[in-house]
Amino acid sequence: MAVVKGLPEKPGVYLMRDADGIIIYVGKAINLKKRVTSYFQRQDAHSPKTALMVSRVADIETVVTTSEKEALILESNLIKRHRPRFNVVLKDDKRYLSIRINVASDYPKVELVRKTPKDGAVYFGPFSSALAVRQTLKLINKTFPLRKCSDRTMGQRTRPCLHHQMGRCLAPCCLTVDPQVYKGIVKEVILFLKGRTPELIKRIRRHMLKAAANEQFEVAAALRDRMFALEKTLERQVSVTTDFLDRDVIGISGNPDFKLICVMTLRRGYLQGIRYFELLNAAPEAGELVAQFLGQFYQHTREIPVEVLVPVLPENTALVEEALSEWKARRVRVRQPIRGEMYRLLKMAATNAENTLRERLQRASAETTVLDGLKRHLNMDRRPSRIECFDNSHLGGTNPVAAMVVFVDGRPHKAGYRRYGLRQVTIPDDYASMAEVLGRRYAKIDETNPVPDLLLVDGGKGQLNIALNILDQLGLDGQFAVAGIAKKDDLKGEDADKIYLPNRSNPVNWGKDGRLLLLLQQIRDEAHRFAITFQRKRRNRSMVSSALDPIPGIGQKRKMMLLKHFGSIKKIRAATETELSELPGINPTIAKAIKQTLADS
Repeated sequence: MAVVKGLPEKPGVYLMRDADGIIIYVGKAINLKKRVTSYFQRQDAHSPKTALMVSRVADIETVVTTSEKEALILESNLIKRHRPRFNVVLKDDKRYLSIRINVASDYPKVELVRKTPKDGAVYFGPFSSALAVRQTLKLINKTFPLRKCSDRTMGQRTRPCLHHQMGRCLAPCCLTVDPQVYKGIVKEVILFLKGRTPELIKRIRRHMLKAAANEQFEVAAALRDRMFALEKTLERQVSVTTDFLDRDVIGISGNPDFKLICVMTLRRGYLQGIRYFELLNAAPEAGELVAQFLGQFYQHTREIPVEVLVPVLPENTALVEEALSEWKARRVRVRQPIRGEMYRLLKMAATNAENTLRERLQRASAETTVLDGLKRHLNMDRRPSRIECFDNSHLGGTNPVAAMVVFVDGRPHKAGYRRYGLRQVTIPDDYASMAEVLGRRYAKIDETNPVPDLLLVDGGKGQLNIALNILDQLGLDGQFAVAGIAKKDDLKGEDADKIYLPNRSNPVNWGKDGRLLLLLQQIRDEAHRFAITFQRKRRNRSMVSSALDPIPGIGQKRKMMLLKHFGSIKKIRAATETELSELPGINPTIAKAIKQTLADS
């Protein structure tokens, strides 16, 4: 390419674009000209993936940096921003749980979160197994007497809760607790989460013996119980190394089009957990894949180990080590062991990656088979990759709502779920409710609200006909398949739910493959659950409404303050404007409005 001749011989980042101007690859280089030129020389030596990428390059843009390290960081940021087709693009960890401890608080609590902003709190994770992290939190709450209530609940409590009576909370909400004593327990929790359980047990034993020597026998007994609980936990852990270093072990399995990366986390020699990352568009070369993965994986994490074991050394290993060391503020090594204990760990990670990849491919194949079966039995012109299902809910005609759930490739796509508070329907009318919600959903079709491959409505022929009429009015008739799912009638001796299609009087005959109907039932049940949950939330919200709600200037915080100070609406009504004005945030104008509103109620 002509553009290659004018490239600078300096470190930086290059962005490859296709004929449509879309960025298809981002890479870094010590020498931009030499690196980019190498793609267009001896193209017969490229892997199929690289050859395909090079064949689509129409233009190349470069960004010169002052150092290789800057190029590494810029490359990682550009990959996350543009998500090029031929780069390693890691998914966000929003679906994973992390443990958060707000150490800035006088009385921190241990809580589970999915987002980890830089807010000064200490985070551990993310953890791939929600069950495992919830069990860990349960053990922490049972072993360490920290508060369990939220900040809001803590400020409203007037007496200790059941956790305090069980000896599992110091009750800082109501009792006087030395912040330093409390933070000492928080430090113990942090040691435990860092995998420093043996060190923590020694520390607790020292405090226990000191308390016993000072004849603080109740304190010593509590410390003894905490030590025994941790010793039992330590017995269940498996040590996999003898040097007790913090390290991550990377295993890779797959083909040029699809790879799975396994990250085994070892802390103090103990295996803490395993995470997996699917790479649909792997980098051209193995060394480059590892470099890009390490850059994206560790750039914003708080848990960088002192050693990372990899199956293939990344490009410019020294540069990657320098970047990791700077992020950790301590020397970090990247190694490719070829024998001994560390090589055994590497093989273990590779085996986990291979087994998990095989399981996921088998599951994906089974899901594809079910979707192909649905396409055939429902007479569809395409596979139902995206299925949308609607359901209505109300309680005695009050708080009518509707909900939509979305399944993509046979799995819930919760980002696409929608809840609807019905505006036009005031009496129990399933047909009118379905007509309103379908009209609102399909009146707007765009990239964020695409048409489904299959629309599934909860109900029989009546609901199905309503859906067809609405789609016809919106000009969407025939653009996607529509079906209705009706519950079985036990009184008629029916043994299965029925699926109805347009222009057919009899339900679909599934033959012997029960998996097809089972998937549709699961989708319907999920829509039902989602709708009921929303309806209950709205119902509960209406039940806790107060006579203070219509008063201008009285929001949730001021309402709670008034109720907490006076105790009831009756006592607030009896209070004078002067007494009301003495409360923070209540000026004479608001006090007068309170008196007038409550006098009229």
